[in-house]
Parts: sequence; C-alpha cells; structure tokens
Amino acid sequence: MPPTDASTGAGTETASGAGAPPATADARDDSEPGGSDGQDTLDLRLPDELVALLAAEATAAPPPSAGPAARSAGPATRARPASSGGDLLGDIADWGPVTTPVGVFQLVPVRVERDLPLISRWMNDPAVAAFWQLEGPDTVTEGHLRAQLDGDGRSVPCLGVLDGTPMSYWEIYRADLDPLARHYPARPHDTGIHLLIGGVANRGRGLGSSLLRVVADLALDHRPACARVIAEPDLRNTPSVSAFLSAGFRFSAEVDLPDKRAALMVRDRALRAVLRPGHSL
Repeated sequence: MPPTDASTGAGTETASGAGAPPATADARDDSEPGGSDGQDTLDLRLPDELVALLAAEATAAPPPSAGPAARSAGPATRARPASSGGDLLGDIADWGPVTTPVGVFQLVPVRVERDLPLISRWMNDPAVAAFWQLEGPDTVTEGHLRAQLDGDGRSVPCLGVLDGTPMSYWEIYRADLDPLARHYPARPHDTGIHLLIGGVANRGRGLGSSLLRVVADLALDHRPACARVIAEPDLRNTPSVSAFLSAGFRFSAEVDLPDKRAALMVRDRALRAVLRPGHSL
C-alpha cells in the first residue's frame, strides 16, 4: 500500500510504495505482525478451470534444461522445483536492461546476502514502514524476502536499478495465485506489481509513473500468456492512483482487502496502444 507524500502532485508516485502489498497478499503470519512465512498462499482454493489450465501447462511444458533451470536469484535461493515451472513468472533475470526516458533500468532479482542491508534500511523509513509493516531489525525484512525466495516462485523480489544505482524495490508476483485473487475476478497469468521507491531524493519526481510503465511493459513482453498487469494501491492515496493512471493503468474497481480499501488498477495488453500518457479514452 502506498504512503502519502505531500510533495507529490498528480501523475507522480507516492513516497515509497505504489501498490505495496496488503497483509494477506504477502502471506503474512498472523501470529507475528509484519512477518511472512508464505503459508497464506498455500491454502488458496483456485477455480477448477484455473487448476486444470495450470496442470495442462505443466504437462505440456518441456523439461527444464540443466542450465537456466538451475540458476538461482543468488546464493540464498534454492533451485526451483521442476514441477513449479521455474519461478512461475519466467526468468526475470533475463528480462535485461531497458533504455527509458529516465535512464537505463533493470530489474535484478534480490540476493539476500548482498541486498538485505539496503532493503531493510528502506523498510525502516517511517513513510515506508507505515504501509509495508516490515520495520525493525534486518531479520524482519530477511524473513519477508526468504519466504518468497524459498517458495514456489509465485513472487519474485527484485531491486530496481537505474543507471547502475539500486533505487527501488519491486515484487513481481502471480496475482492469480495470490490471496488477492479472492477479492477480484482473477484471470490465469495475471501478473501483480508491488513497488517502493527507496531514496527520498527519488520520490515525487515522476519516476514511479515512468518505471511502473516500464515494468508493466516488461511483464507483458516477456510473459505472452499474461493479458493483464494488476496493482492495488490504497484508495485513499490519490497520488499513487494517479501514478498508475499516468503509467497506462486503468481504474477497474474498489476492492475491500483485509487491511485497506484498494483501487484495483489494471494494465491491459489489448489497450497498450491507447492507454498512454496524455491519451484519454
């Protein structure tokens, strides 16, 4: 859920968390506020049609090779089980750098040993902590990261690196396999985005809108089966909603999540050509 930022105008991102995850969407452990053990996603009852579709894909997919399938996001990441279809999102590490109007940008999957101090520092920024609820010692953020890295690959934590400098934290996840799917009419392969802008100097400058568009396009380009990119910023955070609108998302509905009333934002593959900055339908 995105924090508020008084310096942020319409069409720019909020201070630190466009589309930050609600408690259930992160599979938080109810016994430990702010914790995450990945348990919540495991009891999600999917529609029979979706289960059948995923099973058919797993059967049709060729066996992963010993090369890319054995690659991990870093030393802390286990190789994905063959039955999970890799990380369920394709290999985000292979999405590569892209040149954007704000610089050369790349999503780099998190390596705990390398990235934990930086991400934990961002999580302890009060503007971030108010919505991500991961403040505290490094072990709190570490637990959140490892729950994803050691899971079945339905959520991949990444650093956003702009012109060689890590400046944002992202979670790219299968929205159709997430508890969020209980709250909206999910479609197979819906891809979700959570984002926080790390440094104060990078907030309120429109970077969030630009990078949301870039990452949504990357997801659509590299996931042919994905027809939509989904986000759920807090409905009260109008700067965040505006950032998504500026990034080519459309407002779909209001949804009641366990810890917030959210604006369901959707970036449609079919509308990529028309949902551009300055274009109105």
